Amino acid sequence: MNYPDDLQEQVEGYLESLRFPAPPAAGGLVEAMRYSLLAGGKRVRPVLALATARSLGADPATLLPFAAALELVHTYSLIHDDLPAMDDDELRRGRPTCHVAFGEDVAILAGDALYAEAFRLALGEQEGTEAARLAACAELADATGVNGMVGGQFIDVSEQAAPGGEGLRELHSLKTGRLIAVSVEGPCLLLGLDGDQLDAYRRFARELGVLFQIVDDVLDVTASDEELGKPSGSDERHGKRTYVTEYGLEEARSLAGTSRDQALEALHEAAGDNGGELEQVARFIADRES
Repeated sequence: MNYPDDLQEQVEGYLESLRFPAPPAAGGLVEAMRYSLLAGGKRVRPVLALATARSLGADPATLLPFAAALELVHTYSLIHDDLPAMDDDELRRGRPTCHVAFGEDVAILAGDALYAEAFRLALGEQEGTEAARLAACAELADATGVNGMVGGQFIDVSEQAAPGGEGLRELHSLKTGRLIAVSVEGPCLLLGLDGDQLDAYRRFARELGVLFQIVDDVLDVTASDEELGKPSGSDERHGKRTYVTEYGLEEARSLAGTSRDQALEALHEAAGDNGGELEQVARFIADRES
């Protein structure tokens, strides 16, 4: 199944057009921010946001500021994940990571700035009622804070996850899944969705986040450095718990299939026949090779 390339192109064009207001002396910081932000990729999170808008009958272009905010947050997380104190990776999307190219101090600040600029975009540039924008941004903040991505990262690095499959699922639902999920939930809130339909979109989004992580864990042991655009086997080198270490490769692949089916079932309940592009993204995530 095809990827919604037209939505990806809209995202790329909008990201390229972004200019971060900064004093002249901070030009090097903006350079580092744009170096990482414009490094490419499928832009899964913002594409999910635009596809959600289209599934609800809205013009995807009206959600571009929030979609871009998602990518800024994601880029910030990658910059910080790559740091020597975290995953200590020197390659990202086929080129030197931000701290290798600009130094650790600048990389940390670039990540911090991208996170702040994300909320400036989502609150200052995104269309919608004040209540809707606040609700979507509150969800984004929660998804990336202690109860989401950063909290999940702490549980991972401090090895605090509960044993067994449920502990692993909870860890990755926070660390990876919640930013995937808010890519769908945020647009729903911006467009005023509520009730059972919103609940169905949320089930789809949260299962999609789990699916993304399972496939990521499989690729870490099956794909080459060139296919991934970063060093393979990173999880094993760092002794991290993954779906592959917990279940084995074949069972992890089976779990991915189950997760995909559950996500698509929830999507059909949420969007009916209007979720075609969301289904494309879900199937891309399930079948991706890098």
